[in-house]
Amino acid sequence: MTDENKRNRWFIVTIISLSVYLIWRIFFTLPWREGILQTVAGIALVAAETVTSLGMIELMVNRMKSSDYEIPLPHVSDDQFPHVDVFIATHNESPKLLYKTINACTFMEYPDPDKVHIYVCDDGDREEIRKLAEHLGVGYLGLSDNCHAKSGNYNHALSRTSSPLIATFDADMIPRREFLIKTVPYFLMPEKKMGLVQTPQSFYNQDLFQFNLFSEKDIPNEQDFFSREINVMRNTANAAVYTGSNTVILRSALEEIGGFPYDTVTEDFETSLRLQKAGYITYASSEVLAAGLSTTTVASMIGQRVRWARGVIQSIQNTNAVFTKDLTLRARLAYLNSYLYWWTFLCRMIFILSPILFALFGFRLVECGFWELLLFWLPSHLSYRVSMGYLSTNIRNMRWSQIIDTILAPYLIIPVFLESVGIHYKKFKVTDKKKQRVQTASFRYLIPHGILILLTVASILRFLRGKYGLALVYSSVILFWLGYNLVALLYAVFFMLGRESRRISDRIGAEEKAEVWKDGEYRKGRTVDVSEEGIALRLSGMPGLKKGDTFRVVVTTEHYRAALNATCVYSRGEGALQEENVRAEAARTEDKTGSETPSGMSEMRPGVFLAAIVSPEDEESKRNWMQIIHDRKHSLPREIDPWMTVYDEVCWNIRMRWEKR
Repeated sequence: MTDENKRNRWFIVTIISLSVYLIWRIFFTLPWREGILQTVAGIALVAAETVTSLGMIELMVNRMKSSDYEIPLPHVSDDQFPHVDVFIATHNESPKLLYKTINACTFMEYPDPDKVHIYVCDDGDREEIRKLAEHLGVGYLGLSDNCHAKSGNYNHALSRTSSPLIATFDADMIPRREFLIKTVPYFLMPEKKMGLVQTPQSFYNQDLFQFNLFSEKDIPNEQDFFSREINVMRNTANAAVYTGSNTVILRSALEEIGGFPYDTVTEDFETSLRLQKAGYITYASSEVLAAGLSTTTVASMIGQRVRWARGVIQSIQNTNAVFTKDLTLRARLAYLNSYLYWWTFLCRMIFILSPILFALFGFRLVECGFWELLLFWLPSHLSYRVSMGYLSTNIRNMRWSQIIDTILAPYLIIPVFLESVGIHYKKFKVTDKKKQRVQTASFRYLIPHGILILLTVASILRFLRGKYGLALVYSSVILFWLGYNLVALLYAVFFMLGRESRRISDRIGAEEKAEVWKDGEYRKGRTVDVSEEGIALRLSGMPGLKKGDTFRVVVTTEHYRAALNATCVYSRGEGALQEENVRAEAARTEDKTGSETPSGMSEMRPGVFLAAIVSPEDEESKRNWMQIIHDRKHSLPREIDPWMTVYDEVCWNIRMRWEKR
């Protein structure tokens, strides 16, 4: 049996067991005789289970159609590549942040570079950004008094340009050099009415879940599950969505739908929906071709998620996506689940409170016996866990999904409810992604989780009191859920306690050729990691450098070369490593990052490790240095470390926080 057949059989088993469980729960277990409050609570619990199960079933059905959601990149002759306008949207982002994105856009490969027209779309109409655009040799489209946020900015740019294709980038999203080569050909397939190609949102810095939970080597970015899995799977229903950046769009399709929509705070999501209604394909590819900055504070992350939640609900209502006949049934079901997804945070809160209500206050939410519960619940729960592993290709598992939902739940319930009943949120606010040297603790956001922890502990103590023998066995399901929820709440505490951020620029793992020059002599070596202000190197010999010494380093890759002035901040001698030890180190790096082992690493015989502060010698080196740093696969994990258990993660968090007091 192939892995695909095995996976599909598990999915079928899970769909059947979930369906049987839900039928049993809805028709045979509601506590109708226990009074109005307990009946309402019981209905809320079964509704939460139904919403969660429907979302899982939709993803499993899409995964089973895996042969349908990837379109091979077509081969296109060089003369067929059309003109492309590249829009870089900015509102109030700093010139330093924009420099990296604009610079990277100028390095994008294309058969005829004269067909690529790059524009900085600045609705702040700032003189410093105009000068930056001129300095980097790109166009500038300033706009003052913009009343329509990003949509107004882009529609203004549309009115001033004319290329048949448009590539859009947020101010922080840095494209790789092959971005256009690997997206534009999709629009040249005569058999496909391609309206939009979306590449995954990816990030070169640690997101808050990785950073605050000391898990930067163990879990992928939290948004990878949507960008690299869910959105790609929804190609099967032509329900892949535009996520605002790293995208190429057909101009004529945009013009047909009236440009970027104004009456939503998620213009990207609604743009793709309107394109689908007009009969165009919106395709999500799986290859990461650009990377940007994740939010760096809890406040900005919660604000971002509230905007996404309210915007998605606005757009689904604006377009009547669930009921329109302009979309296929499968697409309408996908959008129904997109809407219901934002209610899963309320579902998570119900799952946390339900065992508390039973154990602490005696609320009977389910009318059934212990063995009956095990017969219907246990098979669906176990198959659900197995299927979750098959569903996400180890980007996400059930435990981490529930940890993330637990952290966010208290802050999304009210906005989702308000938007659903017609109290709309209209103000667009750019997500703050400024990197600061601060402690990221957010104690005020910890209050709801702290209250839930106290209630959960009190419930466990009360429920255990006076029980022994078989009584403990019969109590095991409630105790299991109380303990399970307590662990998720503990992660929420760790998350909100934060972690001190000491670096302005993130270090990115990179194995590239380097030469260190000092007093006319040089040593060959390789970089270990790079950042905008620093570098770490392993050299083949001992150059005799100590802290404070200055030297010159030249880093060379296949496409770039940068000369840097450097000041040593750390130096340590290393004995010659045996080749097998180096190979083992390379294998560990590959296991952790999911990236390929750098070529030549096994031949290295490091004699010294150096860390230094660096600055480019000139403008050409600066532009190349930015590309050396960012034009690569990022070094953060692409999959969950399968060896890390709850015990390992909790102990690691406690240990790291204790050591850093």
